[in-house]
Amino acid sequence: MTRETHTLEGQTAVVTGTAQGIGHEIANSLERAGAVVHRVDRDTVDLSDSAAVGRFFDGIDAVDILVNNAGGVVGQTHTPIDELEDSAWDAVIMANLTTTRNCTRAAARIMKSRGYGRIVMISSGAGRSISLTGIQAYTTAKAAQIGFTRQMAHELGAFGITVNCIAPGFVLSNPTTQAQWESYGEAGQQALLERIATRRTGTPGDIARGVEFFVSPDAGWVSGQTISIDGGHSLF
Repeated sequence: MTRETHTLEGQTAVVTGTAQGIGHEIANSLERAGAVVHRVDRDTVDLSDSAAVGRFFDGIDAVDILVNNAGGVVGQTHTPIDELEDSAWDAVIMANLTTTRNCTRAAARIMKSRGYGRIVMISSGAGRSISLTGIQAYTTAKAAQIGFTRQMAHELGAFGITVNCIAPGFVLSNPTTQAQWESYGEAGQQALLERIATRRTGTPGDIARGVEFFVSPDAGWVSGQTISIDGGHSLF
């Protein structure tokens, strides 16, 4: 069956965290669907700076789609909670949650004035369960994104704006996840795969296709939802 193309012709999208991996593929997929995509990464805009984010969005004539993908563990590994420093916690919250708030707030101002919008949060399986890396702030921020999705769907729905969320499973998408995968060793990798119903890790394309659905015309009555795209890992 041939997939429909150019379903987003004439629309403008902002995708954050596009330097590599999932964000990069989401931006590519939206472009293939016909959207004009503004790619944002740390070298483009400091998304933790609300004033900088406001200036960036002020420079865009219209925004139909926002994908909040920026985030990550900012180079951290597990530290016991009784040894965790404030700065380490704050850095992860800032990268994942503050950036999401800043971009959503700026995009909502534009979308409300136009009576239309599609916002998608990229959370994590860690937000629905636990962080495999044991980073407390990461699982907290990702869980908060899911709650933020519900609240924004409720608040913005009357303005023609839908807000949904994807919780990816283990996706080999960047050097960080590749290093994590390799650290498990052969036995650990096999154990992880056995906890995934489809017995494989994910790809950036798996997540991008979920975004394509949420921003498509067909999803106009879908809002406030979080879907786990994880090969069935959340079943176990």
